[in-house]
Amino acid sequence: MKAAITGARGFVGRHLAAHLQSEGDEVAALDVEGLEPVDITDLPALTARVVGARPHVLYHLAARSHVGESWTDEEGVRRVNVDGTANVLEACAAAGVARVVFVGSAEEYGRIDDPDVPVREIAPLRPVSPYARSKVDAETLALRAARDGAVGAVCVRAFNHTGPGQSASFLVPGLAARIAAAERDARDDIAVGNLTPVRDYTDVRDIVRAYRLLATLGDSGQVYNVCSGRGVSVADIANGLLVRATRPMQLTVDPALVRESDVPVLIGDATRLHDATGWTPEIPLDQTLADVLDAARAATR
Repeated sequence: MKAAITGARGFVGRHLAAHLQSEGDEVAALDVEGLEPVDITDLPALTARVVGARPHVLYHLAARSHVGESWTDEEGVRRVNVDGTANVLEACAAAGVARVVFVGSAEEYGRIDDPDVPVREIAPLRPVSPYARSKVDAETLALRAARDGAVGAVCVRAFNHTGPGQSASFLVPGLAARIAAAERDARDDIAVGNLTPVRDYTDVRDIVRAYRLLATLGDSGQVYNVCSGRGVSVADIANGLLVRATRPMQLTVDPALVRESDVPVLIGDATRLHDATGWTPEIPLDQTLADVLDAARAATR
């Protein structure tokens, strides 16, 4: 199977490309080293790149994905996440791409009432951030394209995921980077934000397995949660990293890292994904945390 990836140079894109190649897929040169980065907001250039690549499936990962940053540049986030998705769908239709896997976010669900946890795909969407709103609107475009027959599209609502190579602007690698720096500098305090939110974390290497399975086994016009189904608090994540530190450390809440808009609890139900593909997560969180901390130490040295 010939595949193309928007956002192939990003954190998830690199892991996805490696997984596809390990499964024997050909990864088309759409946004890889050696080419100028493809700009999904430039429809003519994007269309030329997709038509030239002629993939069977396109994984649409390219996005502005940092929730906190979306509050300071809502227009820029919408230009990439919504207008860019419209361009990707149009380019794929022009190129005759058989399947698009659109990667959305669990942030689309917004605040969830306790009786609704774990959340299923039929739950109402109540986004609370500009990023989440952009993903709802982009997903709507993909579902409309599938419904109208313009292109076969499978939509993913990915819950939190992490692993080696993720930017330190995200929770787990950010904490790991502070711990690695504290080990190097013989410091004891680790700055954190809100410790109470509960999230559903999956290793990125399991996430990309799900994406490939959905590309081949998912139903066009359908939405699938990709998640572990287990909740873990920020405090538990932080402590899971601290126990691996080479010296005693303590957490110190930094008000600058606290987001007032944090959704308190977000845990997903992956039954639909499992029923369609047989997928279940394989990498335990402890292993993920150890791998992220090792990567942070390597980057700090």
